[in-house]
Amino acid sequence: MVEVNVEPPAVNRSHYPFRLVLVLAPLALGSVILTASACRPAAPEVPSALVVARTSDPELLHGAVGKMTAVMTYDIFNPPQAARAYTYASIAAYEASITGHPELRSFAGQLTGFTPAPAPPTGGPIHAPLAGVHAFLLVAEALTFSDEVIAEYHEGVEARFREAGLPDALVRRSIAHGDSVAKHVLAWAGKDGYRETRGAQAYTVSAAPGRWRPTPPAYIDGVEPNWMRIRPFVLDSASQMRPPPPHPYSVAPGSPFYRELMEVYETRRTLTDEQRLIASFWDCNPFKVTTRGHAMFATKKLTPGGHWIGITGTAARARNLDFQHAAEAYARTAIALADGFLSAWEEKYRSNVVRPETVINEHVDDAWEPLLQTPPFPEYPSGHSVISSSAAVVLTDLFGDDFAFRDTTEVPFGLPTRDFPSFRAAAEEAAISRLYGGIHFRRGAEEGLKQGRRVGELVVERVRTRREAVAARR
Repeated sequence: MVEVNVEPPAVNRSHYPFRLVLVLAPLALGSVILTASACRPAAPEVPSALVVARTSDPELLHGAVGKMTAVMTYDIFNPPQAARAYTYASIAAYEASITGHPELRSFAGQLTGFTPAPAPPTGGPIHAPLAGVHAFLLVAEALTFSDEVIAEYHEGVEARFREAGLPDALVRRSIAHGDSVAKHVLAWAGKDGYRETRGAQAYTVSAAPGRWRPTPPAYIDGVEPNWMRIRPFVLDSASQMRPPPPHPYSVAPGSPFYRELMEVYETRRTLTDEQRLIASFWDCNPFKVTTRGHAMFATKKLTPGGHWIGITGTAARARNLDFQHAAEAYARTAIALADGFLSAWEEKYRSNVVRPETVINEHVDDAWEPLLQTPPFPEYPSGHSVISSSAAVVLTDLFGDDFAFRDTTEVPFGLPTRDFPSFRAAAEEAAISRLYGGIHFRRGAEEGLKQGRRVGELVVERVRTRREAVAARR
């Protein structure tokens, strides 16, 4: 896989020609008074109310997030890697756009190693949504492989701002602020240990009974075996939320491990149509490989984190959140996803548990296949269960425990929508889907839910984006 350079790029105007970005929240222009005129070649310093409306549509931010998701899906980002990229980009959007919103607090001092972002330039107001989307897309370009796709989108967003009549001076100040915040976030990202893990030792396959080994059809090497070295966002360390140990490996009939093994085997044989649909809906395996004769090719799929970022966008739209509060939701959810993956991956490669498919083929039925393709990393705990639970806790804190929603995230991938009465219900379904899919034992899914819940609760406890007076009224 191609490496991502997280060194802060030199933001020059030849590569980023006054990159504007689509934004969608109330315009944060301080005490600027809006006028009614928006003549184009000589736009006034203060935009009209119509211009404000055109350039403050939150769909611009949602569109930027969607473009980043599409690019990472195409580039086959692995799950922890994708969560990391979402987090830095979303933090940049939030930090660049909270000017003029005193009810919102910076992440500075709340996330490991994150210092206050640069203040907006002097000389006049800024368009906070423009600064936020610009910062988001700059970071997205820096942290993805197909950055030219995002760059092209970025330029199209700029054109929309200019066509809407946003004054040039305001555009320049807003872009300058987005530039400085993006560079600040990328400099922070460059010190999180990611680059060092690119050259670290690869996973070494062990023949010891019960240890994880690559699985069919592609037999991909263990993905991100050194991820536990990445700097956490909120966790004290990658090992802070370790779950109880997995059942000891044993193929002796009656042992706890063997009973769970046979549960996976029998569940696969008796799946209902609804269980099959649930498994497919939450598959989210970017490593899925399709074989046609002697040919083998990747099937593009969302990562688990990408699915929950999609749910975040659904919730933000349902509540008609403005730009800044949508950015808040994306950033807080992404932080929970990133630390959830860190916590899950630390335990995965520490306990190093074999996947059901390997044991069933060797000791029960050599022709057995799981419904879903087994992902290329150890079994315990279920990473999807961990991050689904951590995201659900944060989203519940933001939107409420009884927030019912229709999940349309998988529609572009040919799957129907699913309705959920709450985020926790969705997380619980995501967890059990791993058993239905034949890729996890029940203990891995259930303990993953508990582990993720503790990660999410820590994020809620330590990351406060609302001023106390505002938070008390929520």
